[in-house]
Amino acid sequence: MKKKTLLCGIAALLLPVFSYAGSFTRQGNYVTINMLQPTQNGAQQIRLEVINSKIIRVQSALGRIVSNKKSLIILPQSTDTPFNVVEGKTDVKVMTAALTAYVSKKDGRITFLDKNGNILLREANKGKTFQPITVDGKNGVTWHALFDSNRDEALYGLGQHQSNDMNYKGKNEDLFQYNTKVSIPFIMSNHNYGLLWDSYSYCRFGQPEPYKQLNRIFKLFDKDGRAGGLTGNYLQADGKKITRTEDSIYYEDFRLIKNLPQSFRYKGARVTYQGFVEANRTALYRFILYYAGYIKVYLNDKLVVPERWRTAWNPNAYKFTFNMEQGVRIPIRIEWLPDGDVSYCGLRANVPVSETEQDKLSIWSEMTPDMDYYFIAGNSMDDVISGYRKLTGKAQVMPKWALGFWQSRERYKSADELLSTFKEFRNRKLPIDNIVQDWLYWKEDDWGSHRFDSLRYPYPQMMLDSLHAMHGRFMISCWPKFYITTHNYKELDSHGWMYHQAVKDSIRDWVGPGYLGSFYDAYASGARKMFWCQMDDNLYSKYNHDIDAWWMDASEPNIKDCTDMPYRKALCGPTALGPSTEYFNAYALENAEAIYDGQRSVMPNKRVFLLTRSGFAGLQHYSTATWSGDIATRWEDMRAQMTAGLNFSMSGVPFWGMDIGGFCVEDRYVAAQQNFDKTGEENDDLAEWRELNARWNEYGAFVPLYRTHGQWPLREVWNLAPASHPCYKSIAYYSKLRYNLMPYLYSMTGWVYFKDYTMMRGMIMDFERDSKVYNLTDQYMFGPAFMVCPVGYYKMRSREVYFPAACGWYDFYSGKYFAGGQTCNVDAPYEKIPLYVRAGSIIPFGPDMQYSDEKKPELINLFVYEGANGSFQLYEDEGTNYNYEKGKYATIEFSYNDATKTLIISDRKGSFDGMLNDRRFNVIRVGKDKVQPFDLNTKGTLVSYSGKKLIVRL
Repeated sequence: MKKKTLLCGIAALLLPVFSYAGSFTRQGNYVTINMLQPTQNGAQQIRLEVINSKIIRVQSALGRIVSNKKSLIILPQSTDTPFNVVEGKTDVKVMTAALTAYVSKKDGRITFLDKNGNILLREANKGKTFQPITVDGKNGVTWHALFDSNRDEALYGLGQHQSNDMNYKGKNEDLFQYNTKVSIPFIMSNHNYGLLWDSYSYCRFGQPEPYKQLNRIFKLFDKDGRAGGLTGNYLQADGKKITRTEDSIYYEDFRLIKNLPQSFRYKGARVTYQGFVEANRTALYRFILYYAGYIKVYLNDKLVVPERWRTAWNPNAYKFTFNMEQGVRIPIRIEWLPDGDVSYCGLRANVPVSETEQDKLSIWSEMTPDMDYYFIAGNSMDDVISGYRKLTGKAQVMPKWALGFWQSRERYKSADELLSTFKEFRNRKLPIDNIVQDWLYWKEDDWGSHRFDSLRYPYPQMMLDSLHAMHGRFMISCWPKFYITTHNYKELDSHGWMYHQAVKDSIRDWVGPGYLGSFYDAYASGARKMFWCQMDDNLYSKYNHDIDAWWMDASEPNIKDCTDMPYRKALCGPTALGPSTEYFNAYALENAEAIYDGQRSVMPNKRVFLLTRSGFAGLQHYSTATWSGDIATRWEDMRAQMTAGLNFSMSGVPFWGMDIGGFCVEDRYVAAQQNFDKTGEENDDLAEWRELNARWNEYGAFVPLYRTHGQWPLREVWNLAPASHPCYKSIAYYSKLRYNLMPYLYSMTGWVYFKDYTMMRGMIMDFERDSKVYNLTDQYMFGPAFMVCPVGYYKMRSREVYFPAACGWYDFYSGKYFAGGQTCNVDAPYEKIPLYVRAGSIIPFGPDMQYSDEKKPELINLFVYEGANGSFQLYEDEGTNYNYEKGKYATIEFSYNDATKTLIISDRKGSFDGMLNDRRFNVIRVGKDKVQPFDLNTKGTLVSYSGKKLIVRL
């Protein structure tokens, strides 16, 4: 004991001591600096941690002590990167081989430069500010970080949001979790750097101040010009009318809607808010519209928000801007059809700031121990994402079957219904791998038991065996929600691992008479283990590990719809780690960890697949995909998924999907389907419904997760339309093509793990120097070859496509060549999505299949597109296990030389059990002088390959 005490004392003497302002110390890979003249509410101490030559962590503290918190998102990092520290008169310079960080000794302002001395990013003057915050007795800081941003900069990431923003430069985005909204604290620049901030609290990107009610920003006048508010007209379906003055429009959550006329019936009603708004300064004003039901907004007699719709129980938010002049009254009109017994409507605006200020890169975080961010430099945007995954974890190689088609609906109500649906796919020769069991497979009053209702699912093992015999896979919904009467609730609660506020407040859900329940605390490690054990006991091990995938719904967590922020925090806290104010956004990450670690502890060599409605930084590490939640069956929602999915992928999490066709259905589509079921007639609404689903499936075939899901009408293709209908034909065509592309798709999943690749790619990722792609919202790259151009409007039969200038392009279907650097109006017939292939691409196509591993691709049709040099790496492994982690996989490199028209097929590298030792490649050349329509029966140059290098002259 004395020896230990003595050693500890000596060690303490050896620790760095801060004896004067402006000093710095270096210890290991840390450099700590005290400020000479800290600004008011600014950092007093800064610590830089060199992670590697391209990544530097920055911690800043309001006080003298920088916390040593355990991160939820950052994995343990090696610390062996060489770097130098040089102290100048005014700054401390930390230098690696690729990156330099200058830190001002005066106020801590940091500038990041590349190895050539070019500025990548610089904190703004007074760019770090702090305010103390105490919640539930725990101290922390609210912080704001501000960075200068060049005018030519474009910014991407932040997760998945629904306002159809692609480039976040100069934009605002609130970062919290919500059904259809997934927030990730990561932003990436076209200048090839990224910022990842280690905060789990509510954050804001852009202006740090929240949107304010209209009367806080503008002078309001009613429709007759009287000051004080807008005129609100409420017209009930039976003709009853209420008119009153509205001091603002703020009916956005279950508390605020109490300020609506309480005697008014909103189902079938019409509401109009009108009058005038007057700005106190000339500026571009930024608005956010909260809505459920149907809504339109007019400003100055211009339609600034065309009709939008969301189901009444799941409102959405939409952002728009409008230029206004000081002192000028302009008319405003909001037309709202609530479309529900309870509905929501709100319009707010930001206090305008200068364009220079708005264009800065701004991050605000509500509560953390200190400011903590990682600066990630790269040679490309792919390289930046690689750095992000070094910090937060590798993305796994997904099971091969996960790339096949997923059929889902809300919901299959019995084992017979589920099996008969899958069997019908097989009978119709429609490819499918996966079918999904949504919620309420349990008894009505048994939510959280994870047990099948024995009346509707009498023999679950037999159901699973029958499905597997048809070469199907099964995913089941498991919520983190428990009724208080269940054994699982009581077991978790006995350890203090249940959130109690919902039970205290007697919040009853929408099932049957309404039942009491709540969610478990996923921030408690013991709770995560118990949650998995309950799933394992009642589902996984009970049914011989035959459940293939897990659907983790409502993982925000969403304990009650449409609540205000303070009450949301009360419902999901306090957590085992601290107040929910601090631990607000990372629930889905912790929940995913529970399932991933749990399954691998039981079946360590069976690949895990999770689908979750929410997510966070690091989610990819747990073999988890995210889908975009309960979106609407609307064209604007389909368009919004394009930017939502792209920015989510560019947030470092590569596997994403959506409810193809939309989840929440407008009544007009329901009525149209009911009419067809009675009469066999396709009315105008049914024609639009079918075209919406066709267009959405055309787009959905080119995202990482190809999955259809939604409420009634039923979403199986034969329920959407007869086999002779163009809707059916289009869906069947792209489903078949998806399976032909399996060698291409599965190779990309290998690259995701081994190369940190991103499958669904904003155009900027491949064409960084082309400013015309910065803001493209409806074109993207799917892998290295395909430029996908979805059709997002009803009856659109042509659309504009920009062809980036860096290369030439081929129409996938016809083989027609398009020179780069031009915008063309291209055909978009009902049954075809405009799809183009980059010159220099090499694309492997496999055989027709009914499921992902039906046939080994002994013959691969290899399409080679002339016009540039190109390469492709074919990746293969055993498809369902983790043997790839042990080196059991194989790759074949293809390289094309455009000058010599020569394709080189390299020696195969690696091997795995069941590998094809011998195969054939049918090499098909597509060129400007050799227009070649896509046809897998095309006779090309056929070569036999046994793993040794081949040279093929085309």
